[in-house]
Amino acid sequence: MLHAVALRLDAPLMSFGGVVVDNHGITAAFPGRSMLTGLLANALGYRHRDGARLQALQARLRYAVRCDRPGKELQDYQTVGLSQDFLKEGWTSSGLPEGREGGSAKTGTHIRYRDYLADAIYTLAVTLDPLDELPGLEEMAGALRAPARPLFIGRKTCLPAGPLLIDLRNGSSLLTILQSIPVPSARAAEPPWRAWWPADETADSPGSRLIAVTDDRDWLNQIHTGRRWMREGTIHG
Repeated sequence: MLHAVALRLDAPLMSFGGVVVDNHGITAAFPGRSMLTGLLANALGYRHRDGARLQALQARLRYAVRCDRPGKELQDYQTVGLSQDFLKEGWTSSGLPEGREGGSAKTGTHIRYRDYLADAIYTLAVTLDPLDELPGLEEMAGALRAPARPLFIGRKTCLPAGPLLIDLRNGSSLLTILQSIPVPSARAAEPPWRAWWPADETADSPGSRLIAVTDDRDWLNQIHTGRRWMREGTIHG
């Protein structure tokens, strides 16, 4: 029997960072493992300097995700002159000021394109492998109920519309657990719904296909790296 936490990502705006090319920050079709690592680590109170803990948490994460409502793609055009005095220091989600470092971050006009999903809803079943290490699922669920810091979905401007945690569930696989989580019928799209789940769960996934994803992060060196496989298909519940 597999144990997992059920989560719902529901927000006016969210972004699942894909591969950045130059100044264009795209959003992927579903949340990546590094994004979920950052979300859960933020709830647990981890910091960026906790590279080893972040790396260990990411390596343990396994999940399945269903797109209940795809939302609409939105692109934000951003331009800012970072040499202005009032932009040389910003505030973090922990309530502490943080200065900008590096030559390119201090001067010049920066132009960026940032993609978002507007009014989307995603449901996830998330487990940890192995389960007997810390943090455990109960600790993770507790952190989502009462997070150490404010949570956001992909970018700091993407605040959730409600609590992320639904409950804890059991099932034979992450896909079956995901299918047991009710769809928010009032706002959901018509079935079937797009879904993604671990590549090794083949018995429960007729008609699916393998896709390569680049969504892991080297937290010690602060770079994205590697490639892994997920399974993509459609489900009715």
